[in-house]
Amino acid sequence: MKNKNTTSNFKNNFYKNIDQLHLAPLWDVLSNLVTDFPKTKAVPHMWQWKKVKEHVLTAGEVITAEEAERRVLVLENPGMKGESKITDTLYAGLQLILPGEIAPSHRHTQSALRFIIEGKGAYTTVDGEITRMFPGDFIITPSWTWHDHGNESSDPMIWLDGLDIPIINQFTSSFAEKLGQKRQILQKPEGHSIARYGSGLLPVNNTLSSDKVSPVFSYPFSRTREVLEKMKDNDKWDKSHGIRLKYTNPLNGGHAIPTMATFMQLLPKTFEGKYSRSTDGTIYCVVEGSGKTIIGTEKYSWHKGDIFVVPGWEKFKHSTKEEAVLFSFSDRPVQEMLGLYREEIAE
Repeated sequence: MKNKNTTSNFKNNFYKNIDQLHLAPLWDVLSNLVTDFPKTKAVPHMWQWKKVKEHVLTAGEVITAEEAERRVLVLENPGMKGESKITDTLYAGLQLILPGEIAPSHRHTQSALRFIIEGKGAYTTVDGEITRMFPGDFIITPSWTWHDHGNESSDPMIWLDGLDIPIINQFTSSFAEKLGQKRQILQKPEGHSIARYGSGLLPVNNTLSSDKVSPVFSYPFSRTREVLEKMKDNDKWDKSHGIRLKYTNPLNGGHAIPTMATFMQLLPKTFEGKYSRSTDGTIYCVVEGSGKTIIGTEKYSWHKGDIFVVPGWEKFKHSTKEEAVLFSFSDRPVQEMLGLYREEIAE
């Protein structure tokens, strides 16, 4: 019969031997790999617009848009410092384009969204089609499409960038390429994509594409706000989210971007939402109004321009004293496609 010392030596030798062969015991790490509930390094946090705007504008004195290629201040989740992540799977940042500047044309496998916070009349060009940008507009830069940004207005332009960088890097599928010129050649008239695909009408000979990204790359806030206004008197309010609409691909009704869900929601005056939680960590940007969101045990009072993050599977609820509008995005499409998405709403 082996004594305790013999047993201990035997185990130590076993672990040493398997380590030399690059093997490891699952029983030592199983509880961290297969968890009883979702775990994330992301923590709740809010970036107050009145504080961060000053630094975004100062960045314009530090470096030009052309020198930086993309002059952006990354919104780093405090729980993941140095990782350029706002959640485990998503990146977010605030981009500045000053009057007369051009952020040169490039493309990459990462999909991007632009949500305009301040300024008007600057432009982005995506695969040969230009669109002007105004506050509240949601604009898509699909994967591997040429895009450049410029500002021909007289005011600075600031928007929220959202990209699926961590997802793409997790799959080791990142590629990028520079066009070698500031602006790409325009190939379509302004408004072409929304006129062709965003009116509810399609050419008779139109065939469905296997491309999952929306053919409409600019969703003007003026249209979105009008829809919310009409729905608030005729639709049932969700007890947690008010009236929450998702941006869709008009060809298949799916999400506008295959890796990132995008939403706009209206919270009525004196709204007191029920607690809910879902597996997709979500980034919110305040478009109109003010209110409060309790995330876990933390309470955040927000106003126009503020950005806050709700980590995955963290309980939260919204409340308002005045009517408010929120834009948000998350990695929900990926989770839905893999059959992993879950949501829970308190009764």
